[in-house]
Amino acid sequence: MDEQRIHTAMSEFKTVIHWFRRDLRLTDNTALSAAVAASEQVVPLYVVSDWSGNHRWTGAKRQAFLSGCLESLAGNVSHLGGKLVFRRGDPLKELATLIEETGAEAVFVNQDPDPFGSGVEAKLEEFCSRINVALRSFQDVVLHNGDEVLTGSGTPYRVFTPYFRRWEGIAKPRIVDKVERLKTPDGIPSDGCPTVREWGLTLDRPLAIAPGERAGRDRMKSTIAERLGKYLEHRNFPAEDATSRLGADLRWGTISVRELYHRAEQARSDAREKAVRDSFGEFLRQLAWRDFFMAIMHHYPEVLEFELNPAWRGLEWDDPEKDGRLAKWQKGQTGFPIVDAGMRQLVETGFMHNRVRMITAMFLTKDLHLDWRLGESFFLQHLLDGEIACNNGGWQWSAGTGADAAPYFRIQNPWTQTARYDPDGAYIRKWVPELAKIDVKALAKAPSPGQSVAPGYPAPIVDHGREREETLRRFKVRKEAATV
Repeated sequence: MDEQRIHTAMSEFKTVIHWFRRDLRLTDNTALSAAVAASEQVVPLYVVSDWSGNHRWTGAKRQAFLSGCLESLAGNVSHLGGKLVFRRGDPLKELATLIEETGAEAVFVNQDPDPFGSGVEAKLEEFCSRINVALRSFQDVVLHNGDEVLTGSGTPYRVFTPYFRRWEGIAKPRIVDKVERLKTPDGIPSDGCPTVREWGLTLDRPLAIAPGERAGRDRMKSTIAERLGKYLEHRNFPAEDATSRLGADLRWGTISVRELYHRAEQARSDAREKAVRDSFGEFLRQLAWRDFFMAIMHHYPEVLEFELNPAWRGLEWDDPEKDGRLAKWQKGQTGFPIVDAGMRQLVETGFMHNRVRMITAMFLTKDLHLDWRLGESFFLQHLLDGEIACNNGGWQWSAGTGADAAPYFRIQNPWTQTARYDPDGAYIRKWVPELAKIDVKALAKAPSPGQSVAPGYPAPIVDHGREREETLRRFKVRKEAATV
């Protein structure tokens, strides 16, 4: 009996559906691997969301990246003998229709850690139970889900350092086998692969990085081989290409976080120099931060609308239209070179260096006194790697309102941050060309009141020292009100 006949004889199901969402790959895909092992034939499905126009949490670049990943996935599925089926609309309705069309006996899916995805999963579980179709869901997006890393009393951590100590001591899940074959039933109707125009969006320039599993795997391999050994020393300097640049791949699952972890851990073990081992260790710590913010959102989904720390709910925020300050921040026209460089990089490329994300976020919330939710949304509309949980965690950290947040009295000074992390002005000069010939010392020092760093460049729209004191006053007022 050949391998195919043996597999058929042992299969639990004849036909199953694998619902792709944020796992757009064939390598180390937990639910897909299980679906292939348990069935004779698999219907790979992607349901395209049918919103159009502006969206709070996404934009043209990210949707274009998604479209490219789906096009790549469709080709990879076809190469293995299957067919990626596209449907549009409400996922539960489309799954119900496809189950009826194919006679599928089970649905396989990787769990989505955000509250929207998990909410859909709960409804799917109820529906499948009602029609007697098996639902098999798997952990795939994170290394450890929100219920795995808890305190000794079984409560969630809200501070990272003790979370990390616990996280680090838990065995990490293994990599699953790559799918080598796919058999999809013939004759299943399918829509076409989406393009960015489908969401009523326009991409104004090519993507900064190539989408798809092959491109993601190439980035992962080169990052581990060429960058992470010096990550600890160089990661805070935005002019250097020293970070992983794997955020978009992790967001859409063109690479597996498990494989990334194990490859980086192996590289750390193989390294002879302590500095190199420490650098890989710091990168692994960043993967723990990702799990941590996912866990926060799992346990406290209200953070998408409110400050995690209830004491800071009701903080005084200014009108974003005042002096056009929100628009100036968005366009990189604040008169603070490091802030403007970051915002221009974001809008042009869909990427911003993490150090600069902190600087720009703290500037919006503590120099301009604007609601962190405005910045959170703007970032997600432009970031290729926009991850709801991590973005929210980063913004609440910078605003001083979230988990393990920077204390409200910790207010970064954009000028001293420039001197420390862009000492030769290379980052600023690249993204703010009107400052390309300005002396580096001028880029890291506030000009005289009403003056600008250079002719043709705007004067700083606020005085950092004055706004710092105003932020301290507002937090003090809110703190006193919360204790009454």
